[in-house]
Amino acid sequence: MYASVETPFLETIFLKRLILSMLELHTSVQYVRGIGPRIASILAEKGISTVEDLLYYLPFRYEDRANPKSIAELRVGESASIIAEVRNSHLYRTKSGMPIFELVVGQGMKTIVCTWFHGAYLRDRFKPGQMLALYGKVEEGWGKFSKTRLQIMQPQIEVLGQNEDEPESLLEERLEQSVEIGRIVPVYEAIGKLNSRWFRNALDRIFQELSPEIPDGIPPAVREQMQLISRREAFQHVHFPIVGESLANLEGHCTPAHRRLIFEELFFLEVGLELKRRNLRRRTGISFNLNSQIRESIKRFLPFRPTGAQRKVLGEIANDMQTPVPMRRLLQGDVGSGKTLVALEAAVIAIENGYQAALMAPTEILAAQHYLGARKLLEEHGYRVVLLTGSLEEERKRATRRHIAQGNAQLVIGTHALIEEKVEFAKLGLIVVDEQHRFGVMQRWRLMRKPSDNATYESQQQHPTQMNADLRDKRGSSSVVSSPDHPITRSPDSSVASAAVAVTGVGSTDFSAEPDVLVMTATPIPRTLALTLYGDLDVSIIDELPPGRTPITTRCVPDERAGEVWDFVRKQVAQGRQAYVVYPVIESAGEEGDQLARDSNLEETVAPATPARRKAGKQTLAQKRTAIQHGDKSGLPISRSADRRISGPAQASLAGIPETLPKMSGGTKNVSLKSATEMCEELRKRVFPDLRVGLLHGRLSPDEKELAMARFQRGEIDVLVATTVIEVGVDVPNATVMVIEHAERFGLSQLHQLRGRIGRGVNRSYCVLMTGGKTTPQGQQRLDAMLRTQDGFAIAELDLELRGPGEFFGTKQAGAPSFRVANLIRDRALLERARSEAERIVQDDFSISKMERNTVMSHLKTHWQRRYGLVEVG
Repeated sequence: MYASVETPFLETIFLKRLILSMLELHTSVQYVRGIGPRIASILAEKGISTVEDLLYYLPFRYEDRANPKSIAELRVGESASIIAEVRNSHLYRTKSGMPIFELVVGQGMKTIVCTWFHGAYLRDRFKPGQMLALYGKVEEGWGKFSKTRLQIMQPQIEVLGQNEDEPESLLEERLEQSVEIGRIVPVYEAIGKLNSRWFRNALDRIFQELSPEIPDGIPPAVREQMQLISRREAFQHVHFPIVGESLANLEGHCTPAHRRLIFEELFFLEVGLELKRRNLRRRTGISFNLNSQIRESIKRFLPFRPTGAQRKVLGEIANDMQTPVPMRRLLQGDVGSGKTLVALEAAVIAIENGYQAALMAPTEILAAQHYLGARKLLEEHGYRVVLLTGSLEEERKRATRRHIAQGNAQLVIGTHALIEEKVEFAKLGLIVVDEQHRFGVMQRWRLMRKPSDNATYESQQQHPTQMNADLRDKRGSSSVVSSPDHPITRSPDSSVASAAVAVTGVGSTDFSAEPDVLVMTATPIPRTLALTLYGDLDVSIIDELPPGRTPITTRCVPDERAGEVWDFVRKQVAQGRQAYVVYPVIESAGEEGDQLARDSNLEETVAPATPARRKAGKQTLAQKRTAIQHGDKSGLPISRSADRRISGPAQASLAGIPETLPKMSGGTKNVSLKSATEMCEELRKRVFPDLRVGLLHGRLSPDEKELAMARFQRGEIDVLVATTVIEVGVDVPNATVMVIEHAERFGLSQLHQLRGRIGRGVNRSYCVLMTGGKTTPQGQQRLDAMLRTQDGFAIAELDLELRGPGEFFGTKQAGAPSFRVANLIRDRALLERARSEAERIVQDDFSISKMERNTVMSHLKTHWQRRYGLVEVG
């Protein structure tokens, strides 16, 4: 009877030992000796569920505990390891009752004290004669031994022997096997109560029981080409470095072990990206025609001769649009380089082929500016431009959506409102996304998936010429536009409209074809990083500014010199110029301790209007827009102390304002942040009582924002106080001064974007960076960079180094890859090599066998696919 009960029990024990003796990468961590279900649940909170996950939990730093020292060699302040004999121990309590455990260890006549607070649990652990290995920071002794003996607080300890009579060879063997002393030791980020010591012991057990051969998806030819060590070796050596490994190389992630793991991660990422690019080339796109008539149509609306860089980039875009493959292109260019003009040229290509184009901007201010700019350039040539934003009253939005669905609207400009389910396009051919890093992946994808098979067009697919003739007739028809302020632009017929009729029917009429996508950014990204971050996008760069852009003089001054800055602003206004004054927050914290109200306009999604807001909008919107059109000053938050510009000296200069910011000492007290709302009142009433001061920030209603910007653009505001809401897209050629208060609080790219708001006219422009309070070393680096260069690409490189790729790219928002080992900035050289090797795999290089290629694909699918949230627009 007992045997029948014991047999299954013994079999279970045997099977469990068999599993433990041969761990695989996919083995659940709960089956690792010493872990179990309870600890496994703690690890699972950090995404660690398998042995492989635990192996990828890498040390964040290392400690050199090799080469133990003698007690006589120890110096106060250093961290050191020693081997010593236990002499005695003592547990006592302070007056407050806290237990303190002291252990005295020695080497010959020299001794040192080890101290633990709350150390009652150590009372019976040590016995005289035991040999210990210890590691910790050496400090001066205290109490009666303060001048005669050193101490180590809370040292790491490992028992090497029970008495001094044990053979020395046995002590050396135990020291070699130790994971705590006598070697370079990894240090891990703790997870709850699981500290570095726990991780060292757990990983040591894993390597003892891990299968000697673990799956390696990198083909032998690539491993040989890159001189990579085996995957198992890499894991072992990154956790437990070999003797003689350089601590600097370990900290710099450039050991052979780190190099292998970094390359593997980047290699499979790049293989995945190459596959995505190849799949994209198999999709059905729109083949746009680009004949001489269309080229002439483009030249006709251009306000100036394009730069060489603009012509080159438009050529790349036009070549993409002519192929039957969906275009996916990233257009990079510094602030003011003319990206929008290139986008409008691409939009005209689509429109002249009988398709619609959509331009999505991150803010209503930028969308409105694009709308006004596009109307100015395109309206007189017969193109219909509409604006769709969340703040429009519902009736107007319905009318706009109807015209979009019917195809009356040829260029649709808007914000997030474009991706609402109610918006349907008749025949969408091109999508332009401005400042693309401010949109999430799904937002871009939803716009691209907008229906383009509206019933109105189903019968017209077979007769595209008639469709465009109808559009031409509607341009001049009052039945299309029912009111003077309707967003559909009414324009007379033109030769361009006739040309549109002539070219219709050329290109795809298959409405399952995907529209072309062009995304734009003024935050330059190195090419390889862009190809990695935006996986399926080709990259074009405008590296030349249009003619007429004047250099900007940049100065950095402390807040104490504000009086000089305001005098300079006044002189510029006296010459007929305008100025921005930018603050980091909208309003300061209130008396009740409210948090600083930061301007979140750049990321805001326009919420649906409440009934009350809609009602208020209907009552005021028409009046406000009429005010904009006719120059009425009512409703604008500006000072009315003076309505005329004052005359003054002929030339203002920055004389007296120092070239650089004096280095702040560590003792400089912090100054509370100035806010836009409070400083606007201060500037109106005390600093510039005779000037017209306006206010613009993200909390204003869309109508108020539009009104303020319209006034500033028309020259009815002298000084515009604002937050970073003006960072993107605001274009006022007459503005020549940008004052940024608390400049040390802004990011480098943000400072550069703000500076880019000026220097857009023929007059010399000035950027003044004012600092308040203590400036951190990184803040000083940002300010120095602004003084040193105006090259957006150089600034972006430095910003990447200062902030790291995660913060720079906003990976959580943008959907960028989440790396476990690699760093896109630090490992850019390996990224280049990984990309090259990935191309060999995907493009069927003859040196890679079919079996090896299949292994790569299988490994990619099983090990890496779930790790990467690759950015794509399709």
